[in-house]
Amino acid sequence: MKKTSLGKKLTASPYIVWSMLFIIVPLIFVAYYSVTDASGNFTLEYISDIGRYKDVMLNSIWLGFIATVISLILAYPLAYIMARSKANVQRTMMMLVMLPMWMNLLIRTYSMMILMQDTGVINSVLSFLNLPNVHMINTQGAVVFGMVYNYIPYMILPLYNIMAKMDHSLIEAAEDLGANKLTVLKNIIFPLSLPGVASGFTMVFVPSVSTFYISKKLGGNTFSLIGDVIEMQFKSANNYNLGAALSMVLMVLIIICMMVMNRFTGDDDDGGVLI
Repeated sequence: MKKTSLGKKLTASPYIVWSMLFIIVPLIFVAYYSVTDASGNFTLEYISDIGRYKDVMLNSIWLGFIATVISLILAYPLAYIMARSKANVQRTMMMLVMLPMWMNLLIRTYSMMILMQDTGVINSVLSFLNLPNVHMINTQGAVVFGMVYNYIPYMILPLYNIMAKMDHSLIEAAEDLGANKLTVLKNIIFPLSLPGVASGFTMVFVPSVSTFYISKKLGGNTFSLIGDVIEMQFKSANNYNLGAALSMVLMVLIIICMMVMNRFTGDDDDGGVLI
């Protein structure tokens, strides 16, 4: 038993070291810079300055929420269809879902720019059909579309994971007792899939709120999200203290959202990774 315990500790040690170096230590630095000034003296000045970015933060949360809800609406039926399909169809659909993730985020976002530009693919098709062009690029709608496109696999996977494990005899029993499809969805399928919904919601919402590259390329710097502001503080303004303070507040807000979503899962952890 002692040898097994020692073996487990040795196996886990690389992960522990990795977590300490690249998760715990950076968080300590962020916390330190958020409550100190350029001279290293303790101050809450930068925390109090966050109020100036209240509108930016609220807009980031709002757009992230919209993108997450759209991802859920699109991913839910697809995940259910995948879970009810034959094994070979499931593998094919899973490959199609994961295929865009094989490309870098930068390349995927640039492809969205080519599609949505005023002279891009979509408007070229509309012109060919003698239909009026639509201005899409450099708008909040384009940013939301980019979030959905880039992060929807993170919604599909946990939903598919839990739906594939769902006891379909419960659905068949409800149908035998006269329940229609809407009743089955509302009273059986959706409650059983809540852990997957909560996990997918978290996995899409978190990167959507904190994104900066998608908003920069598809938003065209016409507006800023909180990720853009944080990047600016670290990259161009050289104000690490304010950037760290904004990062800390954003992290706290995200953790609160994760804790709220985690309440929907109860003690069932089959849906995915939650805190």
